[in-house]
Amino acid sequence: MPVAWITDPAALRARFASKPARIGLDTEFIRERTYWPQLALVQIAIGDADGEPDILLIDPLVPGMLEALTPILADESIVKVMHSPSEDLVAFKHACKVVPKPLFDTQLAAALAGIGGGLGYQKLVEQLTGIALAKGETRSDWLRRPLSPSQLEYAADDVRHLFEMHDQLDRKLGELDRREWLAEDAARTVQNAENEAPERWPHATMRSAQFLDRPAQLRLLRLLRWRDVYARDNDRPRSWILDNELAVTLARTPPIDRAGLQRTLDAIPKSPRRLADALWSALTTPLPDEEDAPDAVQSEQRDKQRLRKLQDAVAARSAELGLPDGVLASRRWLEVLMDQGEWPEALAGWRRRALEPGLAPLLQAS
Repeated sequence: MPVAWITDPAALRARFASKPARIGLDTEFIRERTYWPQLALVQIAIGDADGEPDILLIDPLVPGMLEALTPILADESIVKVMHSPSEDLVAFKHACKVVPKPLFDTQLAAALAGIGGGLGYQKLVEQLTGIALAKGETRSDWLRRPLSPSQLEYAADDVRHLFEMHDQLDRKLGELDRREWLAEDAARTVQNAENEAPERWPHATMRSAQFLDRPAQLRLLRLLRWRDVYARDNDRPRSWILDNELAVTLARTPPIDRAGLQRTLDAIPKSPRRLADALWSALTTPLPDEEDAPDAVQSEQRDKQRLRKLQDAVAARSAELGLPDGVLASRRWLEVLMDQGEWPEALAGWRRRALEPGLAPLLQAS
C-alpha cells in the first residue's frame, strides 16, 4: 500500500486534482503544554472504491501546507471517515479555521450498529478485519523532525483500515435503518467543534462544588469562567492558570480584600501570583447570568430511587434496540435531566424520540 510523505503544498494539491468521494482522515497532535491541540501530522487515505487506498502523511509544519489542506477539509462533497475525532476536529478548527464535514465516525457507527461502545481504533480494526495493529509510538513527540520510520508506520496504520471499516459499518447501519442516527450524532460532533466554547456552567459537574453553599458556588463559577477565557486566550492548560483545588478554596473562603488574596497566593507553591489582580476581579465581579446557574447537586440530595428507575428504563430500551450500555444515555445526562428538568442537547433528536415515551412518566412522578 503506497505511503507518501508530503512536504510540498503543491504535491498535496496535485493529489486532489481528481476529487475523491471520501477520505480517511486522522491527526497526530500535542496538547501537553497548550490549551489548543498543536497539529503535528495529518494522515489521509485516498483511493477508489475497488482498490487499496494510497496513504498521505502530510507535514502541517511546512509553510503553506495548512492553506493547501483547508479546501480539502472544507469540501462538503468529500466524506471524512474518522475514528473518535472530537479532538482532531478541534485541532483542525484551530489550525485551519475549518471543521471537516460531513463526518463518518467509525467509533460512533460501531456503537449504533450494536458492535460495541467506545471501542478504540485498534480494537475495532481487529474486530472488523482480524488484523492486530502494533501499539507503539502512542506517546511520541510528533512535533520533532525527522519522524522515525516506526512513527510513520504507526501514523499510516491509523488510516489504513478506515475504508474497510466504513464499508462494513455503513452496510450494517443501513440494514438497521440507522444511518440517520449516525448522521445526526456526527452533525452534533461537528457543531460542538465549530462552536467550541467554554462550558457555561463548569461548576455544576465539579464534585467538590457539591459541598459549597450557593454564594460559594457562584464565586467558583466566576473563577472557572475566567480561567477558561484566560487559558484559551493565552493557549495554556487550564490547570496551569488555576487548579481546581485552589479555585474551590478561594470560593469557599474568599479573602476579605486584595491584600488578603495576595497573602493566600504567596503561601501556596505554584499559585498564579502574577494574576492576583485578575483573580480578585473575577472573584468579586458578579456575572450577568449567574442567577440562572444551576446548583451543583450533592449526590445524597438526589432522588437515587428515581435515578435508578430512569437507568433501568434506559437499560431496557437499549436492550430492545441492541445498543451497548451508555450509548443511549449515560448516568451523567440522566442526572442533568433530573436536576435541570430539561432534555440536554446530548439527548436530543433520535435519543429523545427513543427515550421520552418511557422516561416521561418517571420524570413527571413526584
